[in-house]
Amino acid sequence: MARSKAAVHKQARPKSTPAATERFPDLERLIHERTRLGIVSALAVNESLSFAELKVILGTTDGNLSVHARKLEDARYLACTKSFEKRVPRTEYRLTLTGRRALSRYLAHMESIIDATKD
Repeated sequence: MARSKAAVHKQARPKSTPAATERFPDLERLIHERTRLGIVSALAVNESLSFAELKVILGTTDGNLSVHARKLEDARYLACTKSFEKRVPRTEYRLTLTGRRALSRYLAHMESIIDATKD
């Protein structure tokens, strides 16, 4: 008797054990997204970066960078300072202590996943 694809697919998935769930909780989705991870990583190794500098480093568009930076600001992971330089607007970002702690937790989590795959 042939099983349906859905039945085979359902059986193929391993069941999550409580120990696995405790050891590997959900990833920090706010940081895990590629552009946001790039923003916090770049700011972790620089005291501050301008919008234009981040845009070049990440190779992204104004709109994309703006949306992702705003999400990080709303979470208080970034601080944003707006000023003018010779009548030209300048937006400067820096990583907050909350952002540094979140990145540290995220990296520790990723390291634990990598270590578990080596075992």
